Amino acid sequence: MRELVVLGTASQVPTRTRNHNGYLLRWDGEGLLLDPGEGTQRQMTHAGVAASQITRICLTHVHGDHCFGLPGVLARMALDGVEHPVELHYPASGEEVVRALVAVAHAALDLRLRPHGEGGPVAPGLEVAPLAHRVETYGYRLVEPDGRTLLPERLAAAGITGPAVGRLVREGRLGAVRLEDVSVPRPGQRFAFVMDTAECDGAAALADGADLLVAESTFADADADLADAYRHLTAGQAGALARAAGAGTLVLTHFSSRYPDVAPLAAQAAAQAGAARVVAAADLDRVAFPPRRRT
Repeated sequence: MRELVVLGTASQVPTRTRNHNGYLLRWDGEGLLLDPGEGTQRQMTHAGVAASQITRICLTHVHGDHCFGLPGVLARMALDGVEHPVELHYPASGEEVVRALVAVAHAALDLRLRPHGEGGPVAPGLEVAPLAHRVETYGYRLVEPDGRTLLPERLAAAGITGPAVGRLVREGRLGAVRLEDVSVPRPGQRFAFVMDTAECDGAAALADGADLLVAESTFADADADLADAYRHLTAGQAGALARAAGAGTLVLTHFSSRYPDVAPLAAQAAAQAGAARVVAAADLDRVAFPPRRRT
């Protein structure tokens, strides 16, 4: 199962309808908790997200609206008896803050700290790239390797059935039959998480070819001067990022409290997003991955 569970969509100041940041990415057997802001544990309850589903936690940076929910989440995981290892990824410059937050939780967990100080892979299929914010910030990108989809009619014509199918997949060839003779390419899916940044090369690299792109949309286009001053994206810039990347679905979030209605921001993003589908996220939304792309 692959889906994004939106736990919170506010930026620095939460509102009556928007909690601080928080996102759970369900990715097959993994659960990636991204930027758990204050109140994330309660939002998990509202969303029906169990603490045991979390296998990895990713912080883009250590501003409070992106990490102050960490102690509560860790404490809840300990209370619920989570036994599997949990990896915590974060910028190395935030080491002191992260260790303080972890210490507050007093959590008896197999928590493994994974600081990073540059772009690149941080776990199998998971990579980071630096963003342009007021403190050291990294976005995240999860990539499924390309594969192949077997075609039953071609397998049948080749007389390959049962365990022989698995052997063909493992070895790439069975007698005169090659794997490519009975299958078609299956592009791997890609997820990108771009938070708290001005326009930059790192954001573009993360978003490239993303099936699902989560991007901050803190300010409306009319407030581009504020976006520039505080190193954030406008709605239109988020849309342009999705268009340039060829993204499938763009999920807008991290809205300033100055906008009680974010429909105009969604319209501004859509005007720049090209073929990308644009979703203005609300708390507790569930966003499914788009259908797998064809080559």
